[in-house]
Amino acid sequence: MSTIKRFIPYIKPYWKATLLAPLLMVLEVAMDLLQPKILQQMVDIGIAQLDLAYVVRSALLMLGLALVGAVGGAGCSIFATRSAQSFGADLRSAAFRKVQTLSFGNLDKLETGKLITRLTNDVQQVQDLLAMALRIMVRAPLMLIGALVMGIITSPRLALLFLVLMPLIIAVMYWAVSKARPMFTKVQRRLDQLNTVMQENLSGVRVVKAFVREGTEEARFGQANGAYFDISVRAMRLFAIVMPLVMLITNLGLVVVLWLGGVQIQSGSMQVGALIAFVNYLITALRTMMMVAMVLVMASRAQASAERVVEVLDEQPEVLNAPEALQQFDPKGYVAFDNVTFAYNGHRGDPVLHDLSFTAEPGQMVAILGATGSGKTSLVNLIPRFYDVTAGQITIDGQDVRDIGKAPLREKIGIALQEAVLFSGSIRENIRYGKPDATDEQVIAAAKAAQAHTFISELPEGYDTILGQRGVNLSGGQKQRIAIARALLLEPAILILDDSTSAVDVETEAEIQAALAELMKERTSFVIAQRISTVLNADKILVLEDGALIAEGTHETLMGSSDIYRDIYESQLGKGALASGQA
Repeated sequence: MSTIKRFIPYIKPYWKATLLAPLLMVLEVAMDLLQPKILQQMVDIGIAQLDLAYVVRSALLMLGLALVGAVGGAGCSIFATRSAQSFGADLRSAAFRKVQTLSFGNLDKLETGKLITRLTNDVQQVQDLLAMALRIMVRAPLMLIGALVMGIITSPRLALLFLVLMPLIIAVMYWAVSKARPMFTKVQRRLDQLNTVMQENLSGVRVVKAFVREGTEEARFGQANGAYFDISVRAMRLFAIVMPLVMLITNLGLVVVLWLGGVQIQSGSMQVGALIAFVNYLITALRTMMMVAMVLVMASRAQASAERVVEVLDEQPEVLNAPEALQQFDPKGYVAFDNVTFAYNGHRGDPVLHDLSFTAEPGQMVAILGATGSGKTSLVNLIPRFYDVTAGQITIDGQDVRDIGKAPLREKIGIALQEAVLFSGSIRENIRYGKPDATDEQVIAAAKAAQAHTFISELPEGYDTILGQRGVNLSGGQKQRIAIARALLLEPAILILDDSTSAVDVETEAEIQAALAELMKERTSFVIAQRISTVLNADKILVLEDGALIAEGTHETLMGSSDIYRDIYESQLGKGALASGQA
């Protein structure tokens, strides 16, 4: 019930259509219930007395009732569909908007493949349930109650059969529903796994082909697809079992009614028309119960989906704005880490950063070195509050980042990641992504600073060149340069480059660094680099190992004080590099 209440706000805007649909269904049900009674009178009066005029009037009346019922049924379908489709669109939008508010930690937990399933298939299941509820779930109880009442009025003695048949059908329904809900929960989970495999394969298809692992990926997909197939078949067997069981009970009841009704007709206590009418009501009641059984099985699947959608809607961002968070922020770029410890699962997880303390002055370039897994990316992700620190604090211009609104904070921080994520659209739109109102001159200036202007100008459409999905028609280095241009266009107080020049050649990287050195004179920059040659002139170099800061200083001081830094330097540039002037 609590799950249903969660969706009421999304139904309210369409209350007129939601109300009209069942009202029109009441009209159709009323017309359908009157038909057997008129048929009874046609047989017992018109046909029994050979009154053709009465038969014709009855037939015309039945036709008129059928037409009125058809209008009610069609109207119900139209309004139910409109309400359900509108509800589904709003629910999908709400779930998507909620995803946009979630923190990196929430997204790590929910996973991309699972979110895609929840925003598409799960929402569709809930939407279909509403459409079905406004039609079948209104029609079924009305038809069932109406058929029972009319059956009792027609033949109280035969109506006693309802006391035998209905408990049997209810038992079948209960068994089916109790089995269906956990099974359909498993169906959706297996669909999650299938979507995850497909998403990983499609995004990494070049790696698959490069390593000739098509067979392995086919096996992975086959395993996930087979698991989804197996559980889906098991779930669908419920439909295959429930339908014949209910039909068997219905047909047995029909045989008994015809036998007992025939006996009553022979004894003169019942007329043929009454038996025909009662048979119609019996079939209507039992078929309605069969319909309810099928709907309840389908509702069990929708219930599983509804819970998964609600889980997304109720997910609370791990990173929240403080009640009095600053909404205006214009920093100079003084960044300080004060005994910062961070774990991805809060206090429950093992820390990936331990007691980090350092400062970055406005205009300084801070380079971050360390082996894979040392915590470099985790460190820079804390500055724009993609995650919150587990202990300690990070301040910008003396202001704790947790006391600054997320939007104004991130507007002052430009970020270029190692994996350059581009969107479908033109190159110009991608560079403008963080500043949609930027002029063409500003776009070109940012591209020039990122050493991207030359190759963009050589493209047939220049800055209007349309990029494929994830920038598939550009090289890795070209994508990285566009990502850097996108960050530079913000004119940020703080710039973060997370190994964002790894895919460009040494010469282009040197040109980018030279341009950045001029551009970032009054801005603070954090640079994660694999090539030590690119950070030799950094104002400060941080060396991380297993999440701890083990060395800090300029290149010259670290060469004399840090064995690890010296090992990194000599492994990349050789022992004679310092003597030859590369320092």
